[in-house]
Amino acid sequence: MAATTLAEARAAIVAVGRWLDGKGWAPATAGNYSMRLDDGTFAVTVSGRHKGRLTEDDVMRVDAGGRSLDGKKPSAETALHLALYREFPGAGAVLHSHSPAAVGLSRAFPDASYKLAGHEMLKALPGIVTHETSVGLPIVDNSQDMAVIDAAIAPRLLAPEAVPAYLIRGHGLYGWGRDMAEAERVIEAVEWMIAAELAEAGFRKGSEA
Repeated sequence: MAATTLAEARAAIVAVGRWLDGKGWAPATAGNYSMRLDDGTFAVTVSGRHKGRLTEDDVMRVDAGGRSLDGKKPSAETALHLALYREFPGAGAVLHSHSPAAVGLSRAFPDASYKLAGHEMLKALPGIVTHETSVGLPIVDNSQDMAVIDAAIAPRLLAPEAVPAYLIRGHGLYGWGRDMAEAERVIEAVEWMIAAELAEAGFRKGSEA
C-alpha cells in the first residue's frame, strides 16, 4: 500500500467518481469512496454530493473513528469503509457502486452468497490466476444501522476463500484494494461478471420459452 497524501486522494476520488458515473454506477447522489492517507486519517466523499460532479472540496478527512476533521459531513456509510480499513490493514482504497445489475441481482437472489465461476474476469481479482475456479460473492441484508451490516459481513470477509467485495441487498456493491487502481479493477471486474451472469440467465430463459 503506497502512502497517499490528501491532495493525491482528492484528485483520485474526483476522477473515480466521474468514471463510475460515466458507467451509470453512481446515480443521483449514490455511492461513496475513500482512501487511506499517509498520516493515518482517511479521505472520504462528503455526504449528499453527486459523484459525477465532485470537486476536490467534496472530499473531506475523518479520523479512524469517523469524526470529521474539517467540519464537513461524511456519509453515514463511512463506518463501513473504516471497518474494512480496520479488518484489512493493506487496503488503501474502498469504493461503493450502485449499478442496476448489482442491485437487481442482490434483490432477486435470496441466498447469502452468489457463485461466480469460470469467468476469465476472475483473474482481475487479487490472488486469482485462472478462470478455472469459483468464488462466492457475499450478500448481506441492508440496514440503516451500519454496525448491523458490519457485524453480519465481517466474519465472511475474513474466510480463506473471500474476495475483496460484497453486496448489500437492494443497495449496491463494495470493493476495495491496496490502492485506487486495484479497487477500481475489483469493482469493474465484479460488476462485469454480475452483468454477464444476468445476460446469460436472460438468454437461457429466452431460449427455453
